[in-house]
Amino acid sequence: MSAATDKGKNWFLRGGLFAKYVLALVGLVVFVLAVNGALETWISYRGIKGTLTDAMSEKADATAKRIEQAISDLERQISWVTRASSNTIELRRADYAQLLGQVPAVSQLSLISGQGRELLRLSRQTTTVNSNADFSRDVRFTETIARGTAYAPAYFRDGRPFMSIGEQHSGFNAGVTMAEIDLRFLNDYFGDSQVGRLAHAYVVDGKGRVLASSSKGPEVGKDLAALPQVAAVLSPSGRPIVSGKDVDGNAVLTTATAAPNLGWHVFYEQPTAQALSPIRDQLVRIALLIALGLVVAIIAGTILARRMLVPITALRTGARRLGAGDFGHRIEVKTSDELEELAGQFNSMATQLAETYSDLEAKVKERTRDLAQSINELKVLEEVGRAVASSLDLNAVLPTVGARALEITHADAVLIYGYDAAQRTFNLTQSIGITAAADGHHRAIDAANSPLGEAAAKGEPLAFPDLTDQPNHPPHDVVVGAGFHSVLVVPLVDQQGVLGALVVLRKAAGDFPASLIGLMKTFAHQAVLAMRNARLFTEVDQKSHALEEANATVREQADKLREQTEALKDWNKSLEQRVETQLGELERVRRLERFLAPQVAQLIASSDNPEGLLDSHRREVTVVFCDLRGFTAFTEATEPEEAMNVLREYHAALGKLIFKYEGTLDKYAGDGVMILFNAPIQLADHTARAVKMAVEMRDTVGPLTEKWRNRGHSLGFGIGIALGYATLGQVGFEQRLEYAAIGSVTNLASRLCGEAKAGQIVVSRRVYGMVEPYVEGRAIDDLVLKGFNHPILAAEILSWKGEPSAEAAAE
Repeated sequence: MSAATDKGKNWFLRGGLFAKYVLALVGLVVFVLAVNGALETWISYRGIKGTLTDAMSEKADATAKRIEQAISDLERQISWVTRASSNTIELRRADYAQLLGQVPAVSQLSLISGQGRELLRLSRQTTTVNSNADFSRDVRFTETIARGTAYAPAYFRDGRPFMSIGEQHSGFNAGVTMAEIDLRFLNDYFGDSQVGRLAHAYVVDGKGRVLASSSKGPEVGKDLAALPQVAAVLSPSGRPIVSGKDVDGNAVLTTATAAPNLGWHVFYEQPTAQALSPIRDQLVRIALLIALGLVVAIIAGTILARRMLVPITALRTGARRLGAGDFGHRIEVKTSDELEELAGQFNSMATQLAETYSDLEAKVKERTRDLAQSINELKVLEEVGRAVASSLDLNAVLPTVGARALEITHADAVLIYGYDAAQRTFNLTQSIGITAAADGHHRAIDAANSPLGEAAAKGEPLAFPDLTDQPNHPPHDVVVGAGFHSVLVVPLVDQQGVLGALVVLRKAAGDFPASLIGLMKTFAHQAVLAMRNARLFTEVDQKSHALEEANATVREQADKLREQTEALKDWNKSLEQRVETQLGELERVRRLERFLAPQVAQLIASSDNPEGLLDSHRREVTVVFCDLRGFTAFTEATEPEEAMNVLREYHAALGKLIFKYEGTLDKYAGDGVMILFNAPIQLADHTARAVKMAVEMRDTVGPLTEKWRNRGHSLGFGIGIALGYATLGQVGFEQRLEYAAIGSVTNLASRLCGEAKAGQIVVSRRVYGMVEPYVEGRAIDDLVLKGFNHPILAAEILSWKGEPSAEAAAE
């Protein structure tokens, strides 16, 4: 059975070493070939990818330029029908019909008057005259008036892409021509001959919708905003990426070029699997080369490994016999290399082991004897420890300590002394082997000039091998007279001070072994523990009596504390009533701050009759009404979440200024905001405050509109201000009350705001007369407003040039 096991192990070791050498050589060859193939593959991949990307980028740039050029040509052709010579509807219709016949991309033309009313709409199928549709707030109309030429965002109708181009007519308030462009002509720029056999291309608008595509590209009208390459160019950074996904989720190489004037992006893409097919062929070649190298490495590794197995087998056999105790065996290896040197070291080691083994048995016997003595000492220490832990009476513990010390030291006598710190003397408390009652100086020893005091001062044992050679000192005479010649003094000390000393006496002279001194130090620690516990017990007993006296005092203090607790409860009830009253005041201030400036709400809350300020009454007020131009069209064309984000930014900007100028916020109605001045708190300069606030609102919202425009939203900001009398007070029901103004002055402010253009502040003449010395402004034509029987005199505020003086504010 043993022979079979050895044979199996020998085969395993040989096979393992053989496999290591073969695998090492194979791994090295495969590693070199794999690294070389990986580098070549990476270089080829970078070259192919760069070449394809550059070629598609050039095509995308060219296509983007052609699209922009085509839109510019359409703009020039449309501008032809805006000539001033065609000054009648019939002439305009003739020009429009001619343009529709010459330019197939134009599907419809509309003539809008300077007031934003549609006068003519002409398509290839229908003609509409004087429809009077209102375009005054349409973003396409307002942008064209502001810029002269405006491109509207693309939109889809019946699955077909369209866009609008607005051209302003020459002359004052001459109107606008709005052209609807059918974008299907863009497909001509994405033919297979232009895009290529393997690639596909498409163009998307600012929202990621496909406007035109090649035959292999995505469908027109499909939303590709979720694709990584489209999302990258539509993000605020606008940085294109070179890898993406197609609509089916397949990886593609992609390039993108922007048409900045239109907000569109042209994409050229090619499937990654087709583009990198040469890389696959190269990987196949590398795999074949690695396989060939693997075969050659296995053959070479097999030959080299077999030549090394014979000396290694001899070394293994010799090491096994040496391990079994056959120290006479010698290993014979003749290879003239490191293996032969290793065999010599094994033979030398066998000789040394044979010599060492002969001395080992003697050392084991000696160690066994020492171990038995150590076990006996440990048992004695355990017994002493139990005696110390089981009793607090020194008269019961110290005899046990002394008897066990005498037993394990094989001494002739043991003395235990206690230390009197007041008298600075050591007093004998326990003795074994010498009569304690005998008269002599050993019963009470002065600490000064004595071995006991010296050992206590050093904190270390003090040994005297032969007392006959030592000078006379207590208790020299008594010890020598009793026949003792060597003494070991062990101090009994701890961190708190000296407690006594342990003295071991022997009749035979000679040194004390270091192991015995260490053992006696342990005995000294046990004695210290017993003495310290006894003293601690005495102190605890004394303190228990003092604790009983303190307990009576604590009970008296507890009675006093109970009386103080009752008084504290009464004071807490009074404090709760005061807190409840102040919470009511805070709640009223919060309700007021919903529609009043914080400082006005605090003033009302702190007044003696706050409800009287909110009762119905008549007063002259200044009303400011403002809203966003083009907001209705904006909400129809954008997502609700984006509309809410715009409103939050808009309301946050206005809210700070309303509270700054102490206005009263009457209501929010979508983008419309109405603010009252001079109610409920009267302000001497309420009209000036309102106008100055309006100017700052316009300057604040102006940058916001530019920010929104960058996000694709065409919004303007208009303000109307009126001055007049109104009835003021709370309206609503018990659970929901609002402070509101009722009167024609609020309608007038709303109508003036409706007449204001983007960035314009329109005020009534009465308001203008109140602030004329402090503003830059101009009168405007009389306005015919809905709900008013007579034309309204109005003016426009251009800027604020100075704060009103104290005299003007008083007037």
